[in-house]
Amino acid sequence: MLGTIVNVITVIVGGLLGMLLKKGIKSEIMDNVMKAEGVAVLVIGMNGVLTNMLSVGENGKIVENGGLVLLISLALGAFIGEILKIDDHLNGLGAWVEKRVKSDGFSKGFVSAFIIFCVGSMSIIGAVNDGLSGDSSVLFVKSTLDFITAMVLASAMGIGVVFACVPLFAYQGIISLFASYIKPVIEEFPDMMTQFSMVGYAIIMCIGINFIAGQKIKTANLLPAMLIPVMYNLLNMVENLW
Repeated sequence: MLGTIVNVITVIVGGLLGMLLKKGIKSEIMDNVMKAEGVAVLVIGMNGVLTNMLSVGENGKIVENGGLVLLISLALGAFIGEILKIDDHLNGLGAWVEKRVKSDGFSKGFVSAFIIFCVGSMSIIGAVNDGLSGDSSVLFVKSTLDFITAMVLASAMGIGVVFACVPLFAYQGIISLFASYIKPVIEEFPDMMTQFSMVGYAIIMCIGINFIAGQKIKTANLLPAMLIPVMYNLLNMVENLW
């Protein structure tokens, strides 16, 4: 759990430093900063999607793999998320906390930061290694990246980014506790982690679009999409057994 604890601390410290940087800066400047952050987040998400979707074949040509899984995952995930109203529930929770901490924009910062910090293979693989062998190296690298991300996000979106450390701790902590059960699944289905990360980075791209264009895409409603690659691989396994 050491890696997760360090990760949480870096998010808190980075977020608080970002809030200090925000003070005294005009709203017009912060608006431009948020749009610039949106471009950066969009590029990071796009890079993650392409890295996991494309590979170099034996003939040296670029081969696309997983595009159909990505399409189906996002479509089904959005459908499930809309039915469950995940975005509404998370924003409702954020609004409830927002009234008590008296911080405008808490909900948007909380939801966006939560997705960025928790989506991606580093969270899962790092937490599994941390739980099984105490190897926190992957999470230490992630902590460095999250520190910078938290500082930049909090400078534009406020304390909601800091509170994202709570679901981050729960998410990675649970994975570490059940690492002995999760690792065999990862080893059995190597493509699953690639597809999982691909879908996750696509959701991060949507966050970048929201930063640039305003709140248009209900990103939290896309979270069920990350379960579709898991179900897809499990169904393939059952089919092969038959």
